[in-house]
Amino acid sequence: MDQGDGDTQPTSRAKGPGHRMNYFGSAFAFILDPVNWSASEANPIGSRLGEHLWYTLLALVISAAIALPIGLLIGHTGRGRQAAVLISGGARALPTLGVITLLAVLIGIGLRAPLIAFVILAIPSILAGAYSGLEAVDRKTIDAARAMGMTEWQILRQVEVPLGLPLIIGGLRSATLQIVATATLAYYVGAEGLGSFIFLGLGTNDYPTTLVGAILVVALAVVLEIVYSIIQRLVVPAGVRAIRPQNDRSGATRSRSVVGSPLQEGNK
Repeated sequence: MDQGDGDTQPTSRAKGPGHRMNYFGSAFAFILDPVNWSASEANPIGSRLGEHLWYTLLALVISAAIALPIGLLIGHTGRGRQAAVLISGGARALPTLGVITLLAVLIGIGLRAPLIAFVILAIPSILAGAYSGLEAVDRKTIDAARAMGMTEWQILRQVEVPLGLPLIIGGLRSATLQIVATATLAYYVGAEGLGSFIFLGLGTNDYPTTLVGAILVVALAVVLEIVYSIIQRLVVPAGVRAIRPQNDRSGATRSRSVVGSPLQEGNK
């Protein structure tokens, strides 16, 4: 990577004939250089990454606070599902960049406009995960809980949510990845984040700088995907994990004394 004095970004300029720098090589060299993570740099990777994570977490918390209670209510009662599907479909169809631009015109530049857009983007996935998780719970299990005298709140909290938690986490997982990918647009209206590398690179035709932002966003999404996949496995109730292997083996371990001899089976 060729850097001049005070230059804190990778460069896409060629050194000469036969020495054109590789864009990806320059981008990775920039990312792996510890100097570029320092807060003393003009556009430090560490600060931009922290801002990107903060935007994602903030939007996720707000959207979860809105969507989870509604989704759990729909999943528990079975009412309002059609309306939720229609509203979620409409929200998914909204162009995020257009929403951010419109909100920026109405309420001003800064973080508020993209944050509202990210919340709108994340709500459908969280909502769908919540009511789908509860709908996936076996109705016989819920009937048994009612027969034991459990209240509706106890059924929701102690039966439906624990059994539906993997799908609920799946909704949060999908929403998080959508926000991470879209949070780059925050820079478009005056915020920061990893989008700063992408927009600065596009504005100056500096493709390695654009790749720096793109690579970091992809890496962040992959890390979060792995974390969520681990969480989804851990939240499966122990009783469900214990039953699954038995169910998988049951079809292959039946004794001949139960199902009959090969000759008898062939004559059936």
